[in-house]
Amino acid sequence: MLRGSRIVLGVSGGIAAYKACALTSKLVQQGAEVKVIMTESAKQFVSPLTFQALSRNPVFTDTFDEKDPSKIAHIDLADWADLFVIAPATANIIGKLANGIADDMLSTTLLATEADVYIAPAMNVHMYGHPAVIKNMQTLDQWSYKFIEPGEGYLACGYVGKGRLEEPESIVKAIANDRNDQQILKGKKLLISAGPTQEKIDPVRFLTNHSSGKMGFALAQVAAECGADVTLVAGPVSLDTPANVNRINVISAEEMYQEMLKHYDDSDIVIKAAAVADYRPAKTYEHKIKKKDNDMQISFERTRDILKELGSKKENQFLVGFAAETNDPIAFGKQKLASKQLDAIVINDINASGAGFKSDTNVVTYIHRSGETNHFKLATKQEIAKQLLKQINKDSKVD
Repeated sequence: MLRGSRIVLGVSGGIAAYKACALTSKLVQQGAEVKVIMTESAKQFVSPLTFQALSRNPVFTDTFDEKDPSKIAHIDLADWADLFVIAPATANIIGKLANGIADDMLSTTLLATEADVYIAPAMNVHMYGHPAVIKNMQTLDQWSYKFIEPGEGYLACGYVGKGRLEEPESIVKAIANDRNDQQILKGKKLLISAGPTQEKIDPVRFLTNHSSGKMGFALAQVAAECGADVTLVAGPVSLDTPANVNRINVISAEEMYQEMLKHYDDSDIVIKAAAVADYRPAKTYEHKIKKKDNDMQISFERTRDILKELGSKKENQFLVGFAAETNDPIAFGKQKLASKQLDAIVINDINASGAGFKSDTNVVTYIHRSGETNHFKLATKQEIAKQLLKQINKDSKVD
């Protein structure tokens, strides 16, 4: 997958810079053309001449060192790259990138590139766990930057823990696997719903639920990264639209119903991850309901069952539902799988540790209509999305 790729390797200033030498060599051995950018701090650990010899290309260290007057070096390099790798990625360069700081050759080129960027962090275990570093990495993750997590072990500072730069062989394998994954949904049209709905009572009040939309948005993000044409029907959430995703905002269950049906016939894979209200007020009020001394009762009526309607109209689509349960999740999930005529269901026990609505992590069980079951252990919602989409893609091909 890397043969013929044009890779820019960014080396920032950490003791793990020596591993970047081996990484350069291995990328070249894979048939990639590699150009290296070094920060001033990185030069304190390894000589630019080393990378020049290994890559057989000039090494870039200074934004203002314009070797070719017909080009602006950092823009030309940013446009040249098929992909970008930062290894080691220090807390400093991660912070710069997350906050749009461009004050050297590496940071300016990173902000200018539209290529995929792979970040391999390396730092002290306490630095890696610092709230500022975590926040910066979460920001970059939301912007579709890709992380190659550090390993655990003895660190140069003497501590033992997570923060050691992943081995060059593993970095190359992770990049190659990800490049391969980017093709698995190419040509497929995915329709995904996410978030809660709001059912109006009066101009200032509505009924809703705790869904944050994070799981559905993670699915949309990863699906787009895997080459799919993604339409995301989103309830009212405060989340940024993933790159290359067509987002349609809705508020009520009825609006979500209409949009899902509108795009259903043209979809290959449909994933209903939204938490749609089952009931809505039978009557809504044009003006705010005033407080009274006595109790108040509100009558409710059923909303349309979107998933059941999609199941009844299913032709060639591979239809996946979600079931958020608090008790007997597997039993209720299987019941929903059968009654809604689904191809598969993702069961979420919201009482499980790390699996709540607003959590950044999840624990799910995936059941195919054949009965085949896959349990996905605690992981970030992006990682869960990757595992789910691989399984869904596999099952949709078999079906």
